[in-house]
Amino acid sequence: MWMICKKEWQQFFSNLTAYIIIAVFLVVNGLVLFVFEGNIFSFGYATLEKFFQLAPWILLLLIPAVTMRSLSDEFKSGTFEVLKTLPLTSWQIVAGKYFGNLLVVFMALLPTLVYIISMQQLAVGEGLDMAATIGAYLGLFFLAAVFTAIGICAGSFTNNSVVAFIVSLIACALLYYGFNAISKLSQLSGGVDYYLEMAGIDFHYSSISKGVIDTRDVVYFISTIFLLLFITVRNISLNHVVKK
Repeated sequence: MWMICKKEWQQFFSNLTAYIIIAVFLVVNGLVLFVFEGNIFSFGYATLEKFFQLAPWILLLLIPAVTMRSLSDEFKSGTFEVLKTLPLTSWQIVAGKYFGNLLVVFMALLPTLVYIISMQQLAVGEGLDMAATIGAYLGLFFLAAVFTAIGICAGSFTNNSVVAFIVSLIACALLYYGFNAISKLSQLSGGVDYYLEMAGIDFHYSSISKGVIDTRDVVYFISTIFLLLFITVRNISLNHVVKK
């Protein structure tokens, strides 16, 4: 599995596109936080709330771009046949792909820790609420993990990386905000709206971002990731026979 993970890492950073994707993510966040109108300096107190509100939408574009070639290019080029000859199970192949891409995404998130240092240096007084900030980063961690699982799952259904990107983008958007939007329909008020909202990522991401770690939120993220990877394994097992 770790051999697959290492291969994903090396393959992604073997071309300039990888660095451009990560650079765009960091530059856009930096401009919105420190330069554009309504930046963090206009709040009058130390907070990274704007970053944690913006980051999910940027990740929604970033992660499908990272994962779109992971399985689709293997199918298209025929190199997936090589993977079938290795002493690996379907779960090991999928897990290797998943963790390889997830590591790339975390590398994109890692430099954003500079924002915490910057805010602490600029703040007058106590600075950031570190408990809430750690909780928000944990929520961002789980969010990125789910988006990566969606990207891997989407790529298992096609050998076209562009199609994989589009399907992953739509699926991430629907799972992140779709349930929330549907729950606001007046026809669904009276109890059903709450359960619909709970089915979406935004509900659980917002909960963790407040600094309160609820086991229900953690279980939601872990079970969603497992379900998506299970679908991926079943798909490649049925359509691309791999050694069990």
